[in-house]
Amino acid sequence: MGKFDDQMEVYLAEVKKHGFKLKKDYLTAVAKSCGPSIYKANSAKVACSKKEERDTVKKSFLIKKLGLKDGPKLDEAIVETCKEMGSGNRNKYRPIFYALLAKRVRKAAFFK
Repeated sequence: MGKFDDQMEVYLAEVKKHGFKLKKDYLTAVAKSCGPSIYKANSAKVACSKKEERDTVKKSFLIKKLGLKDGPKLDEAIVETCKEMGSGNRNKYRPIFYALLAKRVRKAAFFK
């Protein structure tokens, strides 16, 4: 198996552990869209406690990648996704976070 397959095993185990309703094909598409960031320690996870990180998710993912308009609803969606993943969960892997967030803002079809 390659590095990507290894990462997918980690993500799928995390999804199962927390009971997130994400299909493998959908999560794979989201993970591929993240590019090399999933392999770097400082960018592989989303730090919900940092405003700069939440702003980056909003600008880079929601606005730039998914084409959404900026507004308070995007901030709310990010905060709600952080809550969904759990405050005690230190493994907020970027592809899982993005997959849940895209579903929340009704843009999951972007990854089909």
